[in-house]
Amino acid sequence: MAATKIFPISVTVHKALAYIAAADKTDNGRLISTFMCSRSPDKAANDFADVTATGTGRTSVLAQHFIISFQPGEITPEKALEVGKELCEKLLKDQYQYFLAVHNDREHIHVHCIFNNTNMINGLTFQTLNNQGKVSDHMWKKLRVLSDEVCREHRLSVIDHPENSKGKSHWEWDMNRQGVSWKARLKFAIDKVVKESEDFDDFLQKCADFGVLVEYNPDHKIDLKFMLAEQKECNPRAKMTRARTLGWYYETKQIKSRIAQYRGGMEYVPRIKVRQTVTLQENRFVRDAIDRGNMKVASIAKNIITQYGIAPEKLRGEALVACAHRASLTGELNTLQTQIEDYKAQLKVIRQYRRTKSVHDELKNLSGRQAQEYRKEHSSELNSYGESRRQILEWYPDGHIPTAELLEQKINALMRERSQKNDEYKAVKQKAEDLSKAQRTIEEFLRNERNVQEQKRKRNKSGDLE
Repeated sequence: MAATKIFPISVTVHKALAYIAAADKTDNGRLISTFMCSRSPDKAANDFADVTATGTGRTSVLAQHFIISFQPGEITPEKALEVGKELCEKLLKDQYQYFLAVHNDREHIHVHCIFNNTNMINGLTFQTLNNQGKVSDHMWKKLRVLSDEVCREHRLSVIDHPENSKGKSHWEWDMNRQGVSWKARLKFAIDKVVKESEDFDDFLQKCADFGVLVEYNPDHKIDLKFMLAEQKECNPRAKMTRARTLGWYYETKQIKSRIAQYRGGMEYVPRIKVRQTVTLQENRFVRDAIDRGNMKVASIAKNIITQYGIAPEKLRGEALVACAHRASLTGELNTLQTQIEDYKAQLKVIRQYRRTKSVHDELKNLSGRQAQEYRKEHSSELNSYGESRRQILEWYPDGHIPTAELLEQKINALMRERSQKNDEYKAVKQKAEDLSKAQRTIEEFLRNERNVQEQKRKRNKSGDLE
């Protein structure tokens, strides 16, 4: 899930810029984007200083630095760069210089952004414009809200109700400092083991391969516990975490069901919508609910049977399938979006290349003073040509450059596929929500029924003793 933080820089802006622009962290500078400043850290620091010198504020703060960290495996570096740029547009509104860099040197992708503390439009400081008044209006909270907004648009996870979070151990705090909590990392690791396992015994054996310590004792009420191996290394006295603490999705029964679904029921997902009209016999669960006067539960169960053809006793397994299908579609949609954005970026550069190539070709026909004057007069077009040609050769080193028309066709085809996939995602998402809601209601009903039966049994036993 995306985590954010922001803090001021009062000295050595050039060192901070040099750190986030390091070649070994940004794929040799490929994962860098800037606004109104150079891509070179030293030159960018000078560009910042030029604007700061024109400012009206009196402050020791020279720049601001914010970081966005994503859950491991949730996002690609290219997608993170896109998310970072969108957040900068919403947060800074083209009024501050910024230097944006995506780091892919750790297990989790994270974005660094250093922006000038001085507004280019009015010369006021960032604090003056954004950190005045109520605490709820301060920029750290605005950043979090905007970050969540952008992440939801890209179907990325966010922290729900961060204000309700509890205190953390130092190890968990350190994981959060890096952008992901220990619980999130543990869940992510368990999910990977589930996908690779043949059955539950195989799952228990493979946990160690994925850095997960596991304790399983079927004779105990708390039968399953987990811990990350690195957590144990950092704190030898750390205790195992109950599966129930991670959520019902990680309890023994659910893990067995998930493995079975991955091995069997999820291998085929229909790509077309089929509407069936069937005559269903009355379900015993529905009749029992009606007999007990619980019309709400009976109504929910009948709706699920009618709409999805699922018997209430099979609801839990079908809900798991729907949730997994929704997660799969989310990944496919993110991949399609990345492909579309990549092709759009290539299309823009190729059009620029085609537009400025004639200027370059004309220069080749000139020499001496004419060439000098022509180069001076068309310096902007020639620079654009050189930059676009360099970028194209990186994409197509063999020299086979696609036409703009071909790229447009690919983009349109991907957008049609994305639209179809998005319709499928909405339907599956609705199904998953319906089944989960129905499951919770029915399970609550069953618990109440068991409690009622237990109370009756106790009263009968008490009467027999008298």
